[in-house]
Amino acid sequence: MSILLDETTPIIVQGYTGKIGSFHAKEMIEYGTNLVGGVTPGKGGTTHLDRPVFNTVKEAVREAGATTSIVFVPPPFAADSIMEAADGGISTCVVITDGIPAQDMMRVKRYLRRYKKEQRMRLIGPNCAGMISPGKSMLGIMPGHIYNQGNVGIVGRSGTLGYEAASQMQALGIGVSTSVGIGGDPINGSSFKDILALFEEDAETDAVMMIGEIGGPQEAEAAEYIRDHMSKPVVAYVAGLSAPKGKKMGHAGAIISAFGESASEKVEILEEAGVNVAHRPSDMGLSIQSVL
Repeated sequence: MSILLDETTPIIVQGYTGKIGSFHAKEMIEYGTNLVGGVTPGKGGTTHLDRPVFNTVKEAVREAGATTSIVFVPPPFAADSIMEAADGGISTCVVITDGIPAQDMMRVKRYLRRYKKEQRMRLIGPNCAGMISPGKSMLGIMPGHIYNQGNVGIVGRSGTLGYEAASQMQALGIGVSTSVGIGGDPINGSSFKDILALFEEDAETDAVMMIGEIGGPQEAEAAEYIRDHMSKPVVAYVAGLSAPKGKKMGHAGAIISAFGESASEKVEILEEAGVNVAHRPSDMGLSIQSVL
């Protein structure tokens, strides 16, 4: 099994006919993703990559049956696209766009709260690599060929470290059920805790690789959830052990501002919760192998 995404999931691309949207839509189609169309306002009624183009998300949901969307819309307009997806009936929205202003994301988070929890759209990202359920569907910008199909879930803030974990696991003959990039921004849609809960419920995910980094409280919250609710083994890696305090490292959210936000403090908190922590990025695959 997989979480959030399989070969039947009907997907649309927002920002479909743009250069970036087109490039990755083509790769997703080639992977076997069930891409049913895309949205570019003003181009409705045309076709692109042999799929229909719609003016609005509502049209794409009504006419193509889409339930899931991926956003490649430029930062100034991305927040509106996310809110349009929520209003249009999309249940899961993955936002690849990097550089969305924090104020815009605060507006999006507030906007989503007008929906009851059970009807609220699940937001993944922004500034993330997306999701992949190997052999079934790819909804993102990752290199699909490095993911073997299997029984380990991956969740991470860093897209490239997620690729590294998948590649190491492939070399060891270990496969992935689903890999989810939650993004590196300070204000994002889904947390480690949200995705860990889905992996805990998935009958065919036997272990989870969690990839964190400096900045923010998410890893500490995840440690508490793992300690109290996870029956499956979790392996973690936290990037940024040598990062100086107060300096932003790569991702917008990777800045240490409080206790528990440095890599060493996060490692300590995770180990106290019973998580097996890999201390070097080159050890991620072997650490997962040791718990299977």
